[in-house]
Amino acid sequence: MIGSTLRNTNLRTGRSFDLGKMNLRQLWIAYLTYPTILLYIVLAVCSFAVLGRNFPGIQPTAIAVGAVILVYPVTWYLLHRYILHGRFLYRIKLTAGLWKRIHFDHHQDPHLLDVLFGSPLNTIPTIAIITLPIGYLIGHVGGAAAALGTGLVITCIYEFFHCIQHLNYKPRARWIQKMKQLHVLHHFHDEDGNFGITSYVVDRVFGSYYSDTRARPRSPSVFNLGYDTAEAARYPWVMDRTGAPPRDRPDGAVPRRNVT
Repeated sequence: MIGSTLRNTNLRTGRSFDLGKMNLRQLWIAYLTYPTILLYIVLAVCSFAVLGRNFPGIQPTAIAVGAVILVYPVTWYLLHRYILHGRFLYRIKLTAGLWKRIHFDHHQDPHLLDVLFGSPLNTIPTIAIITLPIGYLIGHVGGAAAALGTGLVITCIYEFFHCIQHLNYKPRARWIQKMKQLHVLHHFHDEDGNFGITSYVVDRVFGSYYSDTRARPRSPSVFNLGYDTAEAARYPWVMDRTGAPPRDRPDGAVPRRNVT
C-alpha cells in the first residue's frame, strides 16, 4: 500500500512517497490524486474553456500549440541548466530557500515525490510567462489560452515521466528505458549533462548529452550540486533550513541496476 512508503515529516504536505519503493500502480494513484497535478489539470481545463469562448480559428490555435511544444524543451533546458544548477541562488539569502525547494532537495533525495514536483507558486507563474506572450502574439486571448493550456498539459506529461525515471520500475518500451537511463545518469553520475526530461535533443545541440558512464568521470557534486560543506560554511542559509550539513551521498540515493 502507498501508506507504507516513506513519510518525511519535515515536509509541510505530510504526504511523502518514496518512488524507489513504489510500483507503477501506486505511482498512478499518487500522481492522479496529487494536489499539484490536480491543480494543473483544472487550470488546463479552464484555459481551454477560455479558448472555446475566444476561439481565434484553427490555424492560429494550431500555431500557438505548436510553438509552445517547440519552445518548451528549450526553455526547460535553459532553466534547468543555468538556473536550477546555477550557484547564485543559494549564495543570496533571499533566494536560498527557493533554490533548496526547487532543486537541491530533489538531488539530495532523488526518489522523494514531494520534492520532485515543483511548487505551484513557482511553476505556474513560470509556465504563464513562457506561454502567454507566445499565444497572445499569435491569436490574442484565445491564442494565449491555447498556449497556456498546452504548457500545463506538457508539464503534467513531464512530471509523470519524471516520476517514471525515479520509480522502482523497468519500462517495457525501449525509448522510455533509454530516457530513464539518461536521467539516472544525470542524478547518479554527472549532473552537468542530460538536462532534458522527455527529450535530449537540446542536450545534443548544446553539447551536454552523454549516454553512459564511460563518457565522463563521476562528478563529486552529483548529489549536492556544488553546495558542499565548504560552501555551506560560507553560505549557510540552505543548511540552516535543512537542519544538517549537505550530504555527498544521501540515504536512499542508490542507483538500481535494473534501470540501465
